[in-house]
Amino acid sequence: MANVLVIGSGAREHAIAATLMKSPQVEHVYCAPGNPGMKKDDIELAAIDETNFKQLGDFAENHQVELAFVGPEVPLAMGAVDTLQKRGLKVFGPGQASACLESDKTFAKRFMKRNGIPTAAFETFTDYDAAVAYAEKQPLPLVVKENGLAAGKGVTIVTQRADVNPLLRSELEKSGEILIEQYLEGEEFSLMLFVGGDKRVILPISQDHKKIHEGETGPNTGGMGAYSPVPHITDDVLAETIKTVVDPTMAGLKNEGLEFAGTLYVGCMLTADGIKVIEYNVRLGDPETQVLLPQLKSDFYQVIVDLIDHKLPEMQWQETDYYLGVVVAAPGYPKAPQQDIPLPALPENVFYAGVTSDNHKLFSSGGRIFTIVDHAATLQAAQDKVYAELAKINLSDFYYRKDIGFKDLEKTRV
Repeated sequence: MANVLVIGSGAREHAIAATLMKSPQVEHVYCAPGNPGMKKDDIELAAIDETNFKQLGDFAENHQVELAFVGPEVPLAMGAVDTLQKRGLKVFGPGQASACLESDKTFAKRFMKRNGIPTAAFETFTDYDAAVAYAEKQPLPLVVKENGLAAGKGVTIVTQRADVNPLLRSELEKSGEILIEQYLEGEEFSLMLFVGGDKRVILPISQDHKKIHEGETGPNTGGMGAYSPVPHITDDVLAETIKTVVDPTMAGLKNEGLEFAGTLYVGCMLTADGIKVIEYNVRLGDPETQVLLPQLKSDFYQVIVDLIDHKLPEMQWQETDYYLGVVVAAPGYPKAPQQDIPLPALPENVFYAGVTSDNHKLFSSGGRIFTIVDHAATLQAAQDKVYAELAKINLSDFYYRKDIGFKDLEKTRV
């Protein structure tokens, strides 16, 4: 029986750890630092910061951990995998060089350009005057991105010419380097793969809802809900994405010495000109993970071990239901979420994120507090089921969107 360490503390890591707990090969799943809501699934917490690689390595040795799964982007970008591998641990996640596909947007865009992967036209700037001169020649809207990790919030779409220069100045002051990109119009979708060297398995398609308010309005967040599968992303669209995006990406990773065992998340947009890549991530998405992993019927531990050994795993997914998850957040999120709000009693189908405990009572301690997930034979039924459950809970002190899944549901009503 194996002991497993999951690194991270959010609802994504809760879903990863809970899925690993289902394996008949796993005895203990530890999560560092985790959160107290995870205890309901018999996940054991280790009070170690996700970037303290020395303590994480010591803990793994002392607890005879055989496999580590790194959830969040920050420890990946800082080299968690390289450090833990040097201590003889099997680790699922990219090394620091490959993690640049997410942590360095300029690196990622140039990788796409070198390998013929379709993406928006772009330029990178560290100088304000050069950025202004370039932006003046571009049509609106424009997309301005901070280079670096921004927890899903470092992207601004500018629609008014008067707003361009002040935004360029503030973003350069904040991050030191920005990308100015062509605005793409179309339908976003998330394509995630588990990879192990040249082996790959594609996860069911999911769609995230990034904006804070209904109808995809307001500022960006880390994600307010997701659903899977996505009906309007057809088999033909998926086949085209594999041909024009996945295959050249995998070839590029091999040619540039960047192959790894872990997750490759491709943020795609279906435009009138075909599939375009918005960005790469090198970890599972949150909240997409919470609606994807409950669909897995295979032994998750065996899947991960096989990929680390560069073997193609057997992966079986449920094929009858739609899964839908709604994120419940603290008021004031994403800018200034309120803290220390007591949580009401919640059902079992919840993955916890920003929570602490005091005297066996859970309190909010972040922006996104938990994700509630349910499934049904139709997307409408899955949405109805989740919102019926939420309506039974006293969440007057919290906030959640009321329209997760709306894009596909609107299409079915037309």
